[in-house]
Amino acid sequence: MKERPGQQTVQSAVQEERRIYLIRALQAEMPQYGELEIPWEETDQKRLLRSLMNLRPPLPAAREFLRVQDAYLSEEVRAKGIVDGTRLTAVGADRRMVLWRGDITRLKVDGIVNAANSALLGCFQPCHSCIDNIIHSLAGVQLRLACDEIMRAQGHEEPVGRAKITPGFNLPCSYVLHTVGPVVAGPLQERDCRLLASCYESCLKLAVKNGLRSVAFCCISTGVFHFPQDRAAEIAVETVSRFLDRSDAIRQVIFDVFTDVDLTLYRNLLDN
Repeated sequence: MKERPGQQTVQSAVQEERRIYLIRALQAEMPQYGELEIPWEETDQKRLLRSLMNLRPPLPAAREFLRVQDAYLSEEVRAKGIVDGTRLTAVGADRRMVLWRGDITRLKVDGIVNAANSALLGCFQPCHSCIDNIIHSLAGVQLRLACDEIMRAQGHEEPVGRAKITPGFNLPCSYVLHTVGPVVAGPLQERDCRLLASCYESCLKLAVKNGLRSVAFCCISTGVFHFPQDRAAEIAVETVSRFLDRSDAIRQVIFDVFTDVDLTLYRNLLDN
């Protein structure tokens, strides 16, 4: 149901109050950013808040901070528009596979896949456009804390091709599957292809182990990790298809793409 203009104004004011509280709380935690003025414009305020959240180390957060943050992020996610994965249309012969173009943080599914780095703590670069940054920014500071707990227990960086699972916190998904894809430097090697296939396999195995029935994959390693988009799409579809042939535990796999190139590549592969 659409909100009346007056309701939108009230909600906007509430969100601004929450935003300013969170900015001030983060500045108090990180005094080096305490002298930054809070902008008047909503867009600039959001950018400052996200930057501070990106920079925040994995330290325990006060209960009141989490209460306000969760209310704020839940409303931001709702305003973006939540997409119910069960309503997406399958593509190709296997009705369990879906192709969707959009923001993976909008998907209401059991689990979404995050293309992480080996530290597994999220992206610390303020407002970076990588999926790792976007997922952590909307999930809330709890996601970095959960990842830090995993990494401390593990005692070493996350190997390429493996996967870890955390709650989704303020995201519409129930869980986030974190996997580290291969970085391609120079010509593509067979080892790169094996490691990328392992990312998909590891995520699906972990999903089954934790009772997930639907998983949304991003285009792992094709961004700043420089994996060629065409070969990455082939590996993704081949690996997922083989897994689904062996197991009926996963009911839906969504290939979430963001570019025209990837949309065409996946559509051609899934239609064949």
